[in-house]
Amino acid sequence: MLERDIEKSVKLYARSKNWLAYKFTSPGHIGVPDGLFISPVGFVIFMEFKQTGKKPTAMQQREIDRINQHGVLALVVDSVEQGRGLIDDYS
Repeated sequence: MLERDIEKSVKLYARSKNWLAYKFTSPGHIGVPDGLFISPVGFVIFMEFKQTGKKPTAMQQREIDRINQHGVLALVVDSVEQGRGLIDDYS
């Protein structure tokens, strides 16, 4: 499944569970995760979407690690099931 299709499906699912789901960009800052998700109780997850089995670039992994080091969850998601599971786990 294509990255964009995984992202679209996970965002629709998150919104159906009353989460905020945004395409995340940071002008002038390469490698930030694709999506920003905020639960109804304020829990934040950044998700980097990849095709199944694909790995993030070194720059993307560096940003994921930096976000995690600041106490915010940032993960690579490579399937719709994984993304939906994260939404369910933190709802």
